[in-house]
Parts: sequence; structure tokens; C-alpha cells
Amino acid sequence: MAALGPYLSERQWATVREDYSPGGDAWSYFTHDQARSRAYRWGEDGIAGVSDDKQRLCFALALWNGRDPILKERMFGLTNAEGNHGEDVKEYYFHLDSTPTHSYMKYLYKYPQGAFPYEDLVTVNRARGPHDPEYKLLDTGVFDEHRYFDVFVEYAKAGPEDLLIEITAHNRGPDEATLHLLPTLWFQHTWSWAGGTAVPGLRRTDGAILADHEELGPRRLYFAGEPRTLFTENDTNNERIFGSPNATPYVKDGIDRYVVHGETGAVNPRQTGTKAPPSTTFSPCPPTTAPPYGCA
Repeated sequence: MAALGPYLSERQWATVREDYSPGGDAWSYFTHDQARSRAYRWGEDGIAGVSDDKQRLCFALALWNGRDPILKERMFGLTNAEGNHGEDVKEYYFHLDSTPTHSYMKYLYKYPQGAFPYEDLVTVNRARGPHDPEYKLLDTGVFDEHRYFDVFVEYAKAGPEDLLIEITAHNRGPDEATLHLLPTLWFQHTWSWAGGTAVPGLRRTDGAILADHEELGPRRLYFAGEPRTLFTENDTNNERIFGSPNATPYVKDGIDRYVVHGETGAVNPRQTGTKAPPSTTFSPCPPTTAPPYGCA
């Protein structure tokens, strides 16, 4: 039995676990910019995520507000050289509730409706000295007029391997705004390393994504309705990271390229792979208005 729990890291990039640099410079060797395209070796990360105890099969929330330059799949922060007070996560997220056994868990992520100010946060903090205050996400103005989504993720267990997931989004701003929800299921990349395992697989079935792994056996992610499902491989985009050919056209950043940049060839039309979200787009109503048509 492989019980699911809150074992998924909130950050894997720029850590010593993924450092293969000759000088031991973990912070610059594996950057946040690379993380969406480069497969991890020793773990995985995600927003409000769960996994089995060895992080072989993982689930986490991905989001896009229609304005960000990249899909929001993981926490962003400053490395030691970028922050005037050292390493610092520049996000707002809250672990709201959990039973001792994690049979129930509740999480809140605050997602801006404007473009996430990645470059601004790095540039301003890097220019400040140790005696200056930190330049925080709230200081950038991206939350002005409450233009953000409160995204709640709740988990409730019927058993160690039977997990109900509910995602609720609230528009806290004054205007209607679009939100793309992509709750993503994927396998940690273990199959191409020395002594690696057999390649696991995800595929679309009726009302579910079927996950098949030689150690875990079959698992299913069921979803309501008929959302579009997107499939790619949790493989490094070697062309982007290293300038060398890819073994497959469907690589780790394929979901990002499809959703954000409209690259239809970045996902597998055969609906198979090792990374896959059901994708839903909707417009949560602002709090001061009644739900009109097209606002949910």
C-alpha cells in the first residue's frame, strides 16, 4: 500500500538535492526559469500538492490567469544572491487545516490576476542592501484593488489511497476575470537515470486519467464533466536547456507551451504520457455582483 499524503515538496529547484554543478553552486545551477522545462532527479514540487511517500506519483495545482508569461506550477522565490536578506519565497500561500493523520487538509493560494512580477522582484531586491527592507510581492502593486483569486484546495480521505479533491476559486477583485485550472497528475522522472525503473504511463479513460506504475499498480484520477485533458512527458526539454535534440516532442514544459503560448504540437494527441492535467477555464464572479451568464 502506498498512502497519499502531503509529501510533495513546495520547492525542488535550486536546492542541493538537484545540484550537479562542479563548484557546488546549487542556487544558480538549477534555476526557477529552468524548472518548468527540466526534469528533477531526486524529487518533485508543486502547489498544494500530494504524493505517495516516495514521490513517485504526484498531484498538484497549476494555474494561469491569461496574463502570466508562464504557467503557475510552482512557488517562485529569490536565491541567496538575489535577495537582499538571502533566500526568500515571494508568494502568499497558507496551510489552513489538517487532521493529525492528514485525512482532511485545506490549503489557500492567493493568485494575482495581473502578470506575476518575476523580473521586478529579482531586480529590485538585488539592488537593495542588507539594511534595506525586502521588496515583497505585495509591494509590487499586483494585488491592488484586490485583483486576485483565492484558490482553496481541500483533500478528504475515504482511505489511505482514496482521496477526494475539491478546488474552489473566488474572485476578490472588482471585475470579472478568467482563470485556467489545471490540476496535474504526473510521475517523477526515474526511468532514464542509471538503474532507473520501467517507464510508467498515464492515459485517458472514460471520466478519468489512468496511472500505471510497476510498483504502485493502477491508480485513477476521476474528474467531473468532460474537461479537456492534456498529456506530455515529464522529460527535460533539452533543446531549451542544453541546446541538444529532444528524444520526444512532448516534454516537461509542453503543458505550459500549449496553454500559455498556443503551441498545439506541444501535447500528445494520443492522450498518453507521464504528466497530464484535466484543464478547465472559467470566470469566477467578483464579490459585488450576482452571477451573470458566463460568470461562475
